[in-house]
Parts: sequence; structure tokens; C-alpha cells
Amino acid sequence: MTAPATDVIAIGNAIVDVMAPAQDADIERLGLAKGGMTLVDADRARELYDAMGPAREISGGSAANTLAGLAALGATCGFIGQVAQDQLGEVFAHDIRAGGIAFATPARESEPPTARCLIFVTPDGQRTMNTFLGASQFLPAEALDEAVIADAAVLYLEGYLWDPEEPRKAMRRAIAAARTAGRKVAFTLSDAFVIARHGDDFRALIEAGQIDILFANEHELAALTGIADFHEGIASLAAKVPTVVVTRSEKGAHAVSGSEQAHVPAEPIEQVVDTTGAGDLFAAGFLFGHVRGRSLEDCLRLGAICAAEVISHYGARPEADLKQLVAARMG
Repeated sequence: MTAPATDVIAIGNAIVDVMAPAQDADIERLGLAKGGMTLVDADRARELYDAMGPAREISGGSAANTLAGLAALGATCGFIGQVAQDQLGEVFAHDIRAGGIAFATPARESEPPTARCLIFVTPDGQRTMNTFLGASQFLPAEALDEAVIADAAVLYLEGYLWDPEEPRKAMRRAIAAARTAGRKVAFTLSDAFVIARHGDDFRALIEAGQIDILFANEHELAALTGIADFHEGIASLAAKVPTVVVTRSEKGAHAVSGSEQAHVPAEPIEQVVDTTGAGDLFAAGFLFGHVRGRSLEDCLRLGAICAAEVISHYGARPEADLKQLVAARMG
């Protein structure tokens, strides 16, 4: 097998995040599920946007955020995702390419518009996300360059994008291309609501040995396995997935890879400002360590450092120099 030309290629939602501060009373008044992610239609997206205070527009999307962290750490990356030919589509394409990430998916000419996520951030740092998937849910399998996927060390897939039928087919095709080439497939469960809708699919992928690295938080772990006890739940997955990584917010993170286990505490920070992207940047740090051949514990520490950086400010992409931050924390 030839050495990969790219460290990580990811498939995910191409979304622009629209973020604004909010009070708990606003969350209740608008009938939102605090701290969760809800899919909304175009009308609800317009209603929530009109209800927002002054907002910031920042390119986002879970897998794209992970790649932004990976690129900042020095990894070579590529992204596959669908935007429309509109202003937000141009913003997304510019931002991801400016971060040094290859992005060649042609923009969609017809409706709907580019996806956006309307995020209300309360004073406790919790983010309440309302996502209009727009063009991102129409990523066709024909948009994949299987040679590019086969030439990446890791294919990273975003669970959120499993919901629409068209990109789900594209992701299955990408998994087949990666596995045929002998590459690794990493998958993030994204949210408990995704598991509620597609848990049978995910469990089937796991049973078939299609996933090499699985990312989850402890709530998603319980939803996927049906096991309330954390350690029992992770053990049940570790018997089927080569590497299982579970984040536990302020309790740190745990990983199992074969007979090896590792745990790291959460990195200390002065204040949690916005938890948007915490899991995405954790995955970035972990995958960076993985493609560089670092130990399981080092991979977890890299993830914790990156997650701590992103929750210290608004937005789901790093603002500090991650290379310098990692050098200072890990030596």
C-alpha cells in the first residue's frame, strides 16, 4: 500500500454558523431545546434569524470544523460537502480554502440555498443550534473523487450528514472506496437525535467492521449501546471497533484501542464562553495525534487541548495558534 498523500479527508455538512448571545428566557420564549441541535425548515430558519440579536457569521459544519483544527495543527486535509451558488456558499468556500484545506465540490446551481446553523449562546456557554441543511443535504455520490478518498490516511465522516438520503449514499460509497484502498474510516456520532433516527445503520456498520475509529460523547454512547453504565457501554463497543473515543465534558475523555486504555482530564480554562465545536476540535486533536503515530494518551491530550481552546471564545474554529498551544502544553 502506498503512503497516503493526504492525512484526513472528511465528508460533512457545508454550513455557515450564525451566532448570537441569548438569555435563557429567549430560549424558552422561542420554544428551543437548550443545548441541543434541531433541524429546521426554511420558514423556521427565517423566524429564528429575525429573533436573533446582533450576530456573527462564521463558516462551520462539524467535519469542516474538525478539518480546520487539523490544518491548524499542520495536517494535510480535504473536504467534500455541498454548497449553493450564493453568498453564503462563497463565504464557506473561501474560508475553508483560506485555512489550507482542499475543497473542490462544485456548487449547486438550484435551490435550496447554502446551509446555515442559527446558534443561540446563553451566558453559561451552552449553545442551542437550529440547523437548516439547505444545499448540504443534496451532496451526490457523483461528487466524490474516489481516487482522492483512497489517497487519504483517514476518511472522517460526520453523523449529522447521515440524515438525508443523497449524502448517505455518498458516504457509503466513500466508505467502500477507503476500505478497498486499505485506509481507515473514522465516524463521529454527532448527536443523540441522529442515533435515534439512524442507530440501526450505525450499529450495522459497526457489526460489519466498517468503522475503525468511533467518536462519541457519553450521552451518544448510551444512546447507541442502550447501556447506562459508561464503562460497560464503552467495553461493548471496544469489542467491535478498533478505537473508541468518548468525551465526557468536564470529566475529560476516555479511549480504548484493543487492549490499551487511556483517560485524560479536561484541560483547565478560565471561562467556558461557548461550547460550540468542542467535540469537533477534540476530534481534530485526536486524529492529528493518530496520523502522526502518537500514543493513545497523547491523542486524547491533543484533543483536550484543542477542545479547551475552542470553548474559550465564540465560534467553532480555533483562534489561537494551535501548534504553539500544543507545544506549550505537551512540550
